[in-house]
Amino acid sequence: MNQHETKHQFQHALNKFVQTLTSYTMTAQDQWTIKGFIDTYKNIYTISNDTKIVSKILEIHLFPKILTFAEEHGYVIVLPKHQNYYPDLSFIKKDNHTVKFAVDFKTTYRVPNYPDFCNGFTLGSHGAYFVQRDSSKNIQFPYKDYMGHFCLGIIYSRNPDIDEFQTHDISNLHAITSVIHNFAFFIAEKWKIASDKRGSGNTANIGSINKIPDIVHGQGMFSKLGEKWFDDYWMNYGKITITTSEGKTKKITNLVDFVQYRDGDVNLIVTKAKKRRTT
Repeated sequence: MNQHETKHQFQHALNKFVQTLTSYTMTAQDQWTIKGFIDTYKNIYTISNDTKIVSKILEIHLFPKILTFAEEHGYVIVLPKHQNYYPDLSFIKKDNHTVKFAVDFKTTYRVPNYPDFCNGFTLGSHGAYFVQRDSSKNIQFPYKDYMGHFCLGIIYSRNPDIDEFQTHDISNLHAITSVIHNFAFFIAEKWKIASDKRGSGNTANIGSINKIPDIVHGQGMFSKLGEKWFDDYWMNYGKITITTSEGKTKKITNLVDFVQYRDGDVNLIVTKAKKRRTT
């Protein structure tokens, strides 16, 4: 089996796997099955809908299922040796250690009044390890060693009228409203859902698109151009200076300017969808 076939087989298996997660994580009423945390006195403490808290608990919630998936498909999982290392999970084939896949958890919430849009997320750094692909800085294995870089994504809705940090007796477990509900799971190669903008201010992180149907179907700005364009653009983000028609100079930080600079076809750029408000 060649590299392309191996990658396709892994992604196909992941796609089938995430389809099983809805019933595991949600009740029949589309509420999150996690209600809070419990002490030895059987008190349930509800949790905040803070994105960092929700993301970490979702990761813990899903991890046993992911371990089972890896075992069933002949992979071992290596966790990052430091908290800020990429990726969240390294899948390594048991019978061929050259077969490695990077999988990152990505969680985000739907934007109120914009049902087709989410808050977006970052897709990893475009700094040292992304540019120097044999580097081990802030990455579990060198970037070039991975056959593919995937996002295991969860998009959810926040419950707006939740009373945070309440205490309940365990006998009232099913009466507790979950802080989040209505999950949508997806698997996507990160280049297929990337935008041309940074995802977090001035930090060197790649931003995602934020229209949910486009995320789920892998229709990001680079999806028609291809992964090589994604790599080239983000390796050179903000490093190339061009002269405008007005005679001024500027750094290239958008995909249209970059594709034109490289003499590519700008018609292959997938335009980011704009939000439309609903009431």
